[in-house]
Amino acid sequence: MMKTRLKDLRISAGLTQKEVANAFGLKTVTYSRYENGVHKIPVKVILNIADFYDTSVDYILYRTDDSKPYPIN
Repeated sequence: MMKTRLKDLRISAGLTQKEVANAFGLKTVTYSRYENGVHKIPVKVILNIADFYDTSVDYILYRTDDSKPYPIN
């Protein structure tokens, strides 16, 4: 399931897999495998992706359909 949300976020931002991979210091093939559900994504990478797209980890993990990030106290 997570692969679809990652791809949707990337496409909505108008980015290529290579651009996103470069933003996180990953090889394009590594990011592609995350996006396509071939490899599990490390927690640190999920956190970075949530910050990058200004969303929540819960949104990426399908725990909510609200893409807004949580407020920081």
